[in-house]
Amino acid sequence: MNKVIILLLFLIPTCVRAQNTFTTVVRDKNGKVLPSASVEIKALQLFYLTDTSGMVSFHHLPNGKLDIRVSYVGYLRKNIRILLPLKNSINTFFVELEKDTAALQEVIVNSTRSNKNIELIPTRIEAITKEELDEKSSMKPGDIRMLLNESTGITAQQISAVSGSTDLRIQGLDGRYTQLLKDGMPLFDGFSGSLSIVQIPPLDLKQVEFIKGSASTLYGGGAIAGLVNLISKTPTAKKELSFLLNGNTTKGIDASSFYSEKFKKLGITLFTAYNYNAPYDPANIGLTAIPQINRVTINPKLFFYPNATTSGFFGLNIGIENRFGGDMQVITGNTDSIHQYFEKNISQRISSQFNVEHNFNAHSKIQFKNAISFFNRNLTQPNTGFHAQQISSFSELNYSYRNKKSEWIMGMNVWTNNLNPLDTSTLHYQLTTIGGFIQNTYKPLKWITVESGVRIDKNNPASNNKLKGMFILPRLNFLLNLSQYITSRIGGGLGYKMPSPFNDDAEQKGYQYIMPINIAATKAEQSYGLNADITYKHSWDEVVISINQLLFYTQINSPLILNGNNFITANGFINSKGTESNIRIAIDELNFYIGYTYADVQQHFNGISTTQPLSPKSRLNFDVTYEKENNYRIGFEGFYTGKQLLNDVSIGKQYTVLGFLVEKIWKRMNVFLNIENLTDQRQTKWDKLYTGTITNPQFKDVYTPIDGIAINSGIKIKL
Repeated sequence: MNKVIILLLFLIPTCVRAQNTFTTVVRDKNGKVLPSASVEIKALQLFYLTDTSGMVSFHHLPNGKLDIRVSYVGYLRKNIRILLPLKNSINTFFVELEKDTAALQEVIVNSTRSNKNIELIPTRIEAITKEELDEKSSMKPGDIRMLLNESTGITAQQISAVSGSTDLRIQGLDGRYTQLLKDGMPLFDGFSGSLSIVQIPPLDLKQVEFIKGSASTLYGGGAIAGLVNLISKTPTAKKELSFLLNGNTTKGIDASSFYSEKFKKLGITLFTAYNYNAPYDPANIGLTAIPQINRVTINPKLFFYPNATTSGFFGLNIGIENRFGGDMQVITGNTDSIHQYFEKNISQRISSQFNVEHNFNAHSKIQFKNAISFFNRNLTQPNTGFHAQQISSFSELNYSYRNKKSEWIMGMNVWTNNLNPLDTSTLHYQLTTIGGFIQNTYKPLKWITVESGVRIDKNNPASNNKLKGMFILPRLNFLLNLSQYITSRIGGGLGYKMPSPFNDDAEQKGYQYIMPINIAATKAEQSYGLNADITYKHSWDEVVISINQLLFYTQINSPLILNGNNFITANGFINSKGTESNIRIAIDELNFYIGYTYADVQQHFNGISTTQPLSPKSRLNFDVTYEKENNYRIGFEGFYTGKQLLNDVSIGKQYTVLGFLVEKIWKRMNVFLNIENLTDQRQTKWDKLYTGTITNPQFKDVYTPIDGIAINSGIKIKL
C-alpha cells in the first residue's frame, strides 16, 4: 500500500506538467504575420513551423523555464524565455521579428521601369546584388567579363585571340542580339559594343540585371536574346570613400577609387580607375594571350534633389585605352621580316547621362532621360586599318501611373546612330529609330499577375520588310503564385534587329574591306521568343533552398550573315532551345549554388540544318562560399563547358576551370587572394591557336581560356 501511495505522489506533478499550453504568433514590426517561421524549444527537442496565420501552439509542456528560439528568412533571430505554469490567463505570446538588412535584402529592379521587388515582377529578371558584386570585384576588378560569364545561360565569348575583344552571348545566340545598357541607357551600341565588355570595370556598380529572352518591347530593336542592365551606385546619407589596388601573375595591375556623398540637395559619386597589363604569353608561342593594355576610366556623377518630389542626375563616362596585341617581338619593338603581325586598338569613349523624374503624387510620375555617346577607335594591323568615329544618342520620356491593382507605363524614345570612317573605308552607317510603348502590370487575382505591353518602332532608313521599317512588338508575361512555396513565370514576345555591320565576323576581320549595307534592300531580322519557369523556395530554421527550372525557345528569321565582304540575308532561320537549372542552398553562413545550361542552337539555311559554331550544348557552374560577416569569406567555384563545333568544322574539346578566393575583412580594410584556372586549362595545351606562319597567322576560334592560371591579390580600403 505504501508503494502505491509513493507512486501516486510521483505521478501527480507529472499530470500537472502535462496541462501547460500556450500559443505563439510570429509577425514583423508592422504587424504582418510570418507563415513558416521556425519556432524551436531545443531542450525538449520540439520544432514547429507557424501556419498561414503565423501561429503555432504547444501542448503538454513541463513546468519551469523554457527558452524558445524564433527565426525567419530575412529577419534577425529572436530568443524568448517563459516561465511555466503561467501566472495569469494569457496564453498567447506575440513575437515581433526585425528585418535583417545585412541578409536577404529586398531586391528592387529597374529594367522594366517599374522599380519593384524582383519577386513581384512577371518578367523573369535575374540580379547580381551589391554583396555579390563586392565578392566578384576581388576576382577580376579590371572588367566585367568574369562577372557576366559566371551567370547561367550567359557566355563571354572571346573574338580576337590577341587583343581580347569579347562579346556577350545569351542562351547561345550571337552577341549582336544582346543589348547592353547602363542605368537603362544604351551607351555601348553598334561599333562601340565590341570592346565594351573588356573596358567596363565593375567597381562602380551596385547591381546588374539580366533579362533572358526577347526584350525588344522594353528598349527597342536588338534585345532579341535579352538584355543586361548595369546599375550604377548612388550616393547615400553615409559618406563612402574606398580604394582598391590589385596585382596578378599575368602581369596586370588595377588601381581604382570610389567616392560618394549626399548633401541636402546635391549628391556626388566619382569613380576613377587605371588598368595596366604587360603583354603576356604563357604558352611561349610568340603571340599575346593578353595584350598590352593601358586604360584610364573616369566616371563623375552629380545628383540633385531640389524638392521632395523631384530628383535627377547628370553623369559622364570617360574611357581612354591603348590595347596592343600580337607578336611579342613587335610589341617590344623588335620588328623584322618575320615578326610583323600586330593588332592595335586606340580608343576613346565619352558618354553623357542625364535623368530627371518628378512625382506628381503617390500614384504617378514622369521621367526624362538622355544619353549621348562618342566613340573613336583606330584599329591597325599590318598594311591595313580601320579608323572610325561613332556618335549615337538616346532620349526617352515616360509617364507611369499605379493604383492598388494595376500599373501603367507609357512613353516615347528616339535613337540615333551615326558611324563615319576617318580613313578611306566606305563603311558608313546611319540609323534613326522613333518608338512608342505602353506596358501594364495588373493583378486580377491574389495568385496571378499579368504584365503586357506593346512597342511600335519606325526606322529610317527603312528596311525591306512588309511594313517598311515599322515594327509592332507585343509581349505578355504571367506570374503565378501556385502555393506558398512555388511560383511560375510564363511569357514571350516579338523582337527585331535592323541590318547592321557590327557583328563577330566583321570584328574578326577588323572591318577590312567590309562593304556598307544597303538597308533599303535588306531585311531586318525578326524573332519571337517564349520562356517558362517554375521556382520552389522554402526555409527551415537557418536553411534556405531555392530551385528554379527554366525552358526557353527563340527563333530568328532571315538572319544577316557576312558572305565574303558583303552582308546578305540568309534563306532560313536560327533557333535556340533549351533549359536552365539553378539550385541555391544557404545554411547559415554557408552557401551552395549550382547552375546548368543546355542550349541547342541550330542554323536552318536553304533547307539544311547545322549546329551553330561556338555554341556548346552543355555548361555547368557551381559555387561554394562561406562568409563570416565582417570577418572573412572563402569561396570555391568551377565551370564545365562541353564540346562545341568550331567554324573550321572541327570539334572543340570539353574543359573544366576551377577557382578559389579567400578574403579577410576588417572594418576599414579587406585583403584578398584569388586563384583563377587552378588546373591551368589552356587551348594551346591541346590545340593550335593559329595556322600558317607567325608573319601572317590565320587564327582559329578561341573556345577555351588562353591565359592559363592567374593569381591575383590586392587590398580594399574603406574610409
